[in-house]
Amino acid sequence: MIRRFLACFGLTALLFVALAPVTGQEKKDAPKAPPAPEKKDAAPAATGDKVTLKWKFEKDKSFFQKMSTTTKQELTVMGNKVNQEQKQSFVFSWTPVKLEGDVVTLKQKIESVDMAIDIGGTKIEYNSTGAQTSGNPLAEFFKALVGAEFTVLLDAKENKITKILDKDQFVAKLVNANPAMQPLLNNILDEKAFIDMSEPTFRVVPTKAVGKGDTWDLTTNLKLGPIGSYASAYKYTYEGKEGALDKISIAATLKYEPGTSASGSLPFKIENAKLESTKAAGSVLFDNAKGRAEKSSMNMEVKGTLTIDIGGQKTAVDINQSQSTTFETSDANPVKK
Repeated sequence: MIRRFLACFGLTALLFVALAPVTGQEKKDAPKAPPAPEKKDAAPAATGDKVTLKWKFEKDKSFFQKMSTTTKQELTVMGNKVNQEQKQSFVFSWTPVKLEGDVVTLKQKIESVDMAIDIGGTKIEYNSTGAQTSGNPLAEFFKALVGAEFTVLLDAKENKITKILDKDQFVAKLVNANPAMQPLLNNILDEKAFIDMSEPTFRVVPTKAVGKGDTWDLTTNLKLGPIGSYASAYKYTYEGKEGALDKISIAATLKYEPGTSASGSLPFKIENAKLESTKAAGSVLFDNAKGRAEKSSMNMEVKGTLTIDIGGQKTAVDINQSQSTTFETSDANPVKK
């Protein structure tokens, strides 16, 4: 039963990684009147020693982001150590389908999934672009992820997502692949969860001009129903130019809180937890001429203890986890189908 908990916890975490497009959340003001059009390929002008970093979009011109993550963790359960490793790579496309002043309608699509999971020596692999072996428990679920899409409305002046469209169709596609997950998915994938997982993609740059050493902050609280919530705080610092790109460093903290109620959608309940980051830092290289984050990396270490209830039996689980994530943006899909 402990192994079932580990597998479920790991697969659920992978789902949220799949839905979160970039490293890295509020009531939105009404969009302002459209500004004068900018020259498409020109970077915003610097003001003195300061520079304005700004996202740019061209209707129907897609860009692609490849996210690669390696997670290693050691779990100690009743004195027994279980080593777990997950490697995953997702490719997302973003397509601006409508531009109305500061409001940009963007469609996000999951283009490909590649992952390998090793839990205590038990290995499971899935690659959406390769041949699949029969009996692969990941295949049907992650096969449903490929091609799944939803649409966001972005206030490009404030770098905030104001609305999620097509959410129900996205969730339905996952439910069709695994109907047993419907209670869990309906519980955790509400509009706010979609916004909280998508918005950091665009909030990595500030809404005002910055000079070297200037900082800005972002706080998030991703609530995932019975799974719990993840409160994060990010401090971004503008480091100046690195070649033709603008470098932004990231210092972050993360703290996990268990869910407040039990749910029949999970085979376990997390009674209490003390789980938080001990180290979290990274950087982003922003291409101001193209108007997008070109590359990013993030390294995080998390330690703590969970108390879980499985069928009335309470067990303490010590967790020691390290995670490294990289993103790269391109004009063409980096994975050949």
